[in-house]
Amino acid sequence: MPKTVAIVGRPNVGKSALFNRLAGKNISIVHDMAGVTRDRITAECRRGPAIFEIMDTGGIGANTDDVLTAQVQTEAAIALEVADLLLFVVDVAEGITTIDAELARILRKTSKPVILVCNKADSPSRRLGAGEFRKLGFTEQAEVSAVHGIGIDFLVKTISDRLNLEAEAESQAAETKTGKYVRPLKIAIVGRPNAGKSSLVNAILGQERAIVSEVAGTTRDSLDIHATFDGRDYQLIDTAGIRRRAKVDTPVEIYSVQQALQSIKRADLCLLVVDCADGAKMQDRKIAQLILQERKPCLLVMNKFDLYHPSAKKKDRLEELEESMRREFFFLHYAPLIAISAREKQFIGKLFESIEGIRKGSRNRIGTGSLNRLLHQAIENSPGPLGHSKFSFKLLYATQVNSAEDSTLPVPHFVMFANRAAKLTDSYLRYLENVIRKEWPAPGVPFRMSVRGKPGKPNTGKKTDQQSGWAH
Repeated sequence: MPKTVAIVGRPNVGKSALFNRLAGKNISIVHDMAGVTRDRITAECRRGPAIFEIMDTGGIGANTDDVLTAQVQTEAAIALEVADLLLFVVDVAEGITTIDAELARILRKTSKPVILVCNKADSPSRRLGAGEFRKLGFTEQAEVSAVHGIGIDFLVKTISDRLNLEAEAESQAAETKTGKYVRPLKIAIVGRPNAGKSSLVNAILGQERAIVSEVAGTTRDSLDIHATFDGRDYQLIDTAGIRRRAKVDTPVEIYSVQQALQSIKRADLCLLVVDCADGAKMQDRKIAQLILQERKPCLLVMNKFDLYHPSAKKKDRLEELEESMRREFFFLHYAPLIAISAREKQFIGKLFESIEGIRKGSRNRIGTGSLNRLLHQAIENSPGPLGHSKFSFKLLYATQVNSAEDSTLPVPHFVMFANRAAKLTDSYLRYLENVIRKEWPAPGVPFRMSVRGKPGKPNTGKKTDQQSGWAH
């Protein structure tokens, strides 16, 4: 398990900027508004000899009108408990404040190693001014500018020395060599606001890791959270609820939605969480279209099932739910559907059974010989839009390639070489996809189907490679 480094400090000292710099990408929202970061946000830092986990926190000691301030303080307190090392961030431009002094008093009492990070030291005079922070009582200190990347290498080396990451790197290398190390499955939990995404994260973890509130838009960042279930490691990406554009009215909210969309792109698998008691909405379908567009494996998670026709029999409720939601998400026909209650922690085990079923199915490959026999038989039985004339579609050869061989959930790409490829319709490609799926079930995994035309005669001046790429 990677070591964990928590970044703590009062609001607006640059914790999120430092987090992004160590992560090597913009994960945590950086904004001048105090209290923007509400949850604990985690990511991997790969700058040292071994991977370690960094954790951003809500500003401790925030004095804002945000109704979630008390929960933010609790989240930061939990971070202090679980971390192996603490980065105490202060602002050299503002000097020592009352909150800094109080935080220093609290942190001196902890048994965890603490590195004082004097941020915004982007000039010689400011770096000299960082000397006054030594009175806070910490022996290890680093002057950095998170925004400009100054002093970050020294900080990472200090962290590495304190956590003995050289030994950690040797251990990770040994696990990789023996095949024991498997990259955790990245699971993006997406949906519209208040669908129960953060409640699902908490139910999986068995603790209040993400803030849950009736206030829509509580989750602002996309949170990367390590989870273990039934002995397997996962990386959960809890995202901000994706709203209709007309309702996205602040810069922070706009960025939150952008983060959620980026989370879909970097995930191995998307869990589309739908409030089934409230019914599927237009926004749910738009999010589903984004998943489809990115060709991502998907699982439809019907949350709040305990509130869905609660007086009816469970079997009847499940049948009704399956029928109605399949109509709503007909274009995600490949995605399994599971009903849960995150609040009541019901059917979480079945959720992970479905996840592992998707993982297993994605690993199967259909042999080239079997694929060609299957498709030739299907085309003979149903020649398609060109009929049985001498000009009908003729398959020459078909093969399967994975779009990313090193992916945890590889998406198969079926390439067919044929004559008259440009005449084929999407509906006929869907027919061929369904034929493959019957013989080679891959629940939750989209297929990509491409058709390339038979090469024409030399020097004809005509395009000889026709390709139809479509996924669902």
